[in-house]
Amino acid sequence: MEPNESYVIFTDSAADLSAHMLESMGVRTISLNVFMKDAPAQPCMLRGTAFYDALRAGQVACTSAANLARFREAFSEVLEAGQDILYLAFSSPLSCMYATARIAVEELLEQYPDRNIRIVDTLCASMGQGLLVYHCAEQKLRGFTLDELAAYAEETKLKIMHWFTVDDLMFLKRGGRVGSVSAFAGTLLGIKPVLHVSNEGKLIPRHKVRGRKNAVLELGKRFQAECTDKESTVFIAHADAHDAAEMLKSALLHEYGAKHVVIGEIGPVIGAHAGPGTVALFYPGTSREENNPA
Repeated sequence: MEPNESYVIFTDSAADLSAHMLESMGVRTISLNVFMKDAPAQPCMLRGTAFYDALRAGQVACTSAANLARFREAFSEVLEAGQDILYLAFSSPLSCMYATARIAVEELLEQYPDRNIRIVDTLCASMGQGLLVYHCAEQKLRGFTLDELAAYAEETKLKIMHWFTVDDLMFLKRGGRVGSVSAFAGTLLGIKPVLHVSNEGKLIPRHKVRGRKNAVLELGKRFQAECTDKESTVFIAHADAHDAAEMLKSALLHEYGAKHVVIGEIGPVIGAHAGPGTVALFYPGTSREENNPA
């Protein structure tokens, strides 16, 4: 089959895919807004270690969705060229990107009645969303039509397992994920939460593990128990935690049967809420809801 060039895949910056990966896959992206609380009028230009060092120093990063004008601008360029669009959007319970895109599409289809725009609420986040985009780009190269690929994305999205652990519970407390007492006690006792993303696209605490190394390796154990295709590509994402990501990769390859592991960095959109030191693992499974707390 030949690549289908009749449409373009879009995603957004919550997918944590590098510019190189996006370009190699032919995927376009729409950026969410990131700014520091003490400078809300200016976009945050910090990336990588510099961004996470700012958070470690006490600065607070905030995020907001792209506005209607940004969606109209990005989509119109493709529609004007006579191509259709598939947009794989950040999980709707975590952002209004999906809702904003739907409004933009209603307006654009009045202007371009002969074009087709499909939007999928991925119910995914970070490189879990990125892994879904990766698989969709592969199917597009195999010749999937727009409708076929939208159906594939809907069928596949809840089979992308999301497991992650954070280094500092206080970032989750700030986001309302754990209470103040739990966050404080956990920090003192060295307790590291292990969380996943549910079928509803929400962040759900699943385990509490003592010690950083044990929490990171717990992700590998989840992979060993749940992964349905260990030949498939696995994504690790980290927030300025290179050593922990490499440790997890080594365990996946040498102990848990993984064959292809890609490490990427958690960008400011997700990192603003997860905090520095976060490590996440994404791989194919049967159903997220089969992930029962241990």
